[in-house]
Amino acid sequence: MEISIIIVNYRGWKALEECLKSIDLIVSGISFELIVVDNYSNDGQFPIIKEKYPKYTFVENSGNNGFSNGCNFGSSIAKGNYLLFLNPDTKLTAEALESLFKTAISNPKIGILSCLQINENNIYYKQNNLFPVLGSFFGISRAISRKINKLKLQKRFSNTDEDLFYPDWVTGAVVFISRKWFDKINGWNEDYWLYFEDVDLCKKMASAGGKIAVSRKATVFHQHGGASRLNIKTKAITKTEVIISKHAYISNQFSSATQLYLHSMLIFTVLLEKIYFSFLSLLLFFVPKLHVHRLMLKNLLTYYINAMQNKTWISPRAMNYLKKEKS
Repeated sequence: MEISIIIVNYRGWKALEECLKSIDLIVSGISFELIVVDNYSNDGQFPIIKEKYPKYTFVENSGNNGFSNGCNFGSSIAKGNYLLFLNPDTKLTAEALESLFKTAISNPKIGILSCLQINENNIYYKQNNLFPVLGSFFGISRAISRKINKLKLQKRFSNTDEDLFYPDWVTGAVVFISRKWFDKINGWNEDYWLYFEDVDLCKKMASAGGKIAVSRKATVFHQHGGASRLNIKTKAITKTEVIISKHAYISNQFSSATQLYLHSMLIFTVLLEKIYFSFLSLLLFFVPKLHVHRLMLKNLLTYYINAMQNKTWISPRAMNYLKKEKS
């Protein structure tokens, strides 16, 4: 088997079906299998979709254990020499699959390969992603850093004559990686439940000597956010997990002294913002979007209390946290 396509799903059935339909149309000389890992949607749809697409492998996870755990679970039963981790809110073509495969084979120093991504408005996503560092971890400092290094970044990312360009990290929506490289970096880090696991994966790859590349010769449709932010409550959870994953990333990738500064600054700025918008939501109660901030404030306070009590920044939803609880 040459390629194992692995899709992690949680109640994103509509988007997933569109993705599966696109894969159904692929006619290629490259052998591939498709594995759908359902993170225990528990809504009655799993057996229906599984029966509808009998030629693909469907496995149900033990719980909603997060994206990293779902990816690792799928890879543990995959037979391919290469792994393609794909979001359910994407659409794949034969051209994109073949291009990724051929590019990876001809460039063995590339550890993680992705491609161009386009949305429903025919707009390409910016992929000039840089690793978070001390001087550019927060929004304002990041904007200043990019402005100062504008010419340097333009030179790095604007050469459209090249088939490949090399950001620091790529989104987890499309990740093509050989089994050898995947095993070398021990797969996805299960300290993360959702978000920043792709940044961490690329950071590990860079530390192991592998290149992170994006191919301009392949394009995948990606409806950003189509599989995670389904309603206000879900949006509050996912947006909270962005903050939690930032704390997990700080703990994984920075020195102790830097961790203290970044954790403190993140707590201060996030709580200040959420308290302000929570009060605003009481005045403007007729604006549904503001309710998300109240829910996030509650979620974050619970998380910070838990973090102090258990002395860990890992999300209580993450698999490594659950494993620690059981041990």
